[in-house]
Amino acid sequence: MTRPLRIGNASGFYGDRFDALRDMLTGGPLDVLTGDYLAELTMLILGRSRLKDPRRGYASTFLRQLEESLGLAHERGVKIVTNAGGLNPAGLAGAVRELAERTGVPVRVAHVEGDSRPVPEGYLTANAYLGGAGIAACLRAGADIVVTGRVTDAALVTGPAAAHFGWAPDAHDALAGAVVAGHVLECGTQATGGNYAFFGEHDVRRPGFPLAEIHEDGSSVITKHEGTGGVVDLGTVTAQLLYETGGARYAGPDVTARLDTVTLEREGPDRVRISGVRGEAPPPTLKVGLNRLGGWRNEVVFVLTGLDIEAKARLVRDQFADALDRAGSKPAEVRWELARTDRADAPTEETASALLRLVVRDQDADAVGRAVSGAAVELALGSYPGFHVTAPPGKGAPYGVFESAYVPAEEVRHIAVLPDGSREPVPAAGPYRELREVPEPALPEPLPAGPARTVPLGLVAGARSGDKGGDANVGVWVRTDDAWRWLAHELTVERFRELLPETAGLTVVRHVLPGLRALNFVVHGLLGEGVAAQARFDPQAKAVGEWLRSRHVPVPVRLLPEPEATA
Repeated sequence: MTRPLRIGNASGFYGDRFDALRDMLTGGPLDVLTGDYLAELTMLILGRSRLKDPRRGYASTFLRQLEESLGLAHERGVKIVTNAGGLNPAGLAGAVRELAERTGVPVRVAHVEGDSRPVPEGYLTANAYLGGAGIAACLRAGADIVVTGRVTDAALVTGPAAAHFGWAPDAHDALAGAVVAGHVLECGTQATGGNYAFFGEHDVRRPGFPLAEIHEDGSSVITKHEGTGGVVDLGTVTAQLLYETGGARYAGPDVTARLDTVTLEREGPDRVRISGVRGEAPPPTLKVGLNRLGGWRNEVVFVLTGLDIEAKARLVRDQFADALDRAGSKPAEVRWELARTDRADAPTEETASALLRLVVRDQDADAVGRAVSGAAVELALGSYPGFHVTAPPGKGAPYGVFESAYVPAEEVRHIAVLPDGSREPVPAAGPYRELREVPEPALPEPLPAGPARTVPLGLVAGARSGDKGGDANVGVWVRTDDAWRWLAHELTVERFRELLPETAGLTVVRHVLPGLRALNFVVHGLLGEGVAAQARFDPQAKAVGEWLRSRHVPVPVRLLPEPEATA
C-alpha cells in the first residue's frame, strides 16, 4: 500500500500570514505545501492590476514569500502547489524560474493553463474553475513547483493526491475524500481555531496552519504541526466543512462529494479522522467566474453622540437629501443605516455615540463624487450638535460585480505545461452525472418536552457563514445527540427568518446533514451583486452566523451549560 501523503496549507487568501510558508516548511515533515490565494474579489483585484501592467495579474506576495523559502523547500523535498498564478500563471511560473536561477536553487517549475475564457464585452475577467488533473500531470512529470490560475480550492489537494496514489478519474470515492480534506485545508487557520464559534475554549491567539495526512482510499487525518497554536477538533473541522457549501452534494470538476456521507472521529489531540466519504461523477458543466466593474460608490459615516440620536439622524438625512436636490445630481442608489452603538449615561464619548452610514452608488463617477462629498462637508457647521464624520469624504471609488455562468466541461481546454515546456492536454473528467438534490433525510425524534430558558442560541450551537457570489450560507451545528434532536426541529426556515429579519423577503433553503449534526442554510440574494459590490455592512456574510448565535430562543434546560441551566 502506498504511504500516506502529508499535505499542508500556507495561505487561505491573498494577504494571509506572510511567514506561514516558511513556518510550515520548518515546523515538521511535509510532502506537499499548498497556497490558496484566489477568491472572487481577488480575481477582480488581479484584473485591475493586469489593466495597469499586462505582465502582472498574479499574486506577487507569493514570489516574495518564496524568495526566503525556495531553498528550504528544495532541501526538504517539499513540492509546492499554488493558485497564485491568478490571471497569469505562465507569468508567475516564469518569475519563479527567474528566482530559482538567481538564487541557485535547482527546481523544476510547471504551470496549468486553460481556465481563461473569452471575456464578454464590459467584463474584466472570465475564468473557468478547473480541477486537479492538470496539477497531477505536472507532478507526475517531475515538477517541484506547480502554479495554476483559477482552479477549485480543493484541486490543490486532489491534484497531488491523484498523482501520488495513481487514482484514475473514476476513483470517485477516493477523489471525494480528497475534496473534503482540501475543503477543510483551503482556508488555512479556519480549520485550527480561527474564526471559531467556541474560540474561548482554546488558545487561538496564533493558530498554526493545518495539514492533512491523506490515505490511498481517500480518508484523511486533519492535524497541524506539533507545537503550533490553535486546535484541531471535531468542532473546528465541522465548522470548516460547512463553510461556503450548500446541500449534500458538493460538486466540483473532479468529482461530486457527498457531504452527507462524511464521518468525523477524534483520533487524538489535534487529530480528526475523515472517512466514509462517497463520491459521484462530476456534473457535465464547469462554473465560470465573471467579474466586471459595476459602477461607482461612495460612503460617509456620520457620528451621532449623546441625546436625541434618532432626531439627529433624521435631520442629517433631510439636509443631505435637500443638498442633493439643489445640486441636481442625486445618485441612483442612496442607502442609510443607523447603527445604535451608543449607550445611555456612557463613561466615554465613543460609547455614547452611534454611527449613521450613508452609501451611494451610481454608474456615473461624478454622481457619487464631488456632489456627495461636498454635501457632507457643507453640513459641518449647520447640522446636528456634535457633527463629525469618521473620515473625510472622498471622491468615490469603482465597485465590482461577480457573476457566474456555466460551460460544458468538454469545451474547456485544460493544459498542463510541464517542466520541459511541453504542453499536455488534460482530458475532461467525463462521464458525468447531472446534479440533483438529495431527498431530505429523516429527522431525529424530537427531544421530550421539559423546562426551557430563553437564551442566546450560541450557548448550545456553533455557526460559520460565508459568501458565494450574491448568496450567503450559514452552517449551524451542535455537539451532542440531544442537542441535535432539538435543533433539527427548532431551527426551521421560518424560525431562521424570524431570527434574521434581513432574510425575511429572500429565498432561504435548509439542508439537513445528520452525520455532522448540522443544518446548512443558503440565503439567496443576501449579498446583492457579491462582495466587490459591498451591498451590505458585512459584504461577505462572515458574521451572519454569529448574529444568528446571538439571537435568543427558548432552549431546553437539559442542553444548557451548568451555570446557565441553574441560573
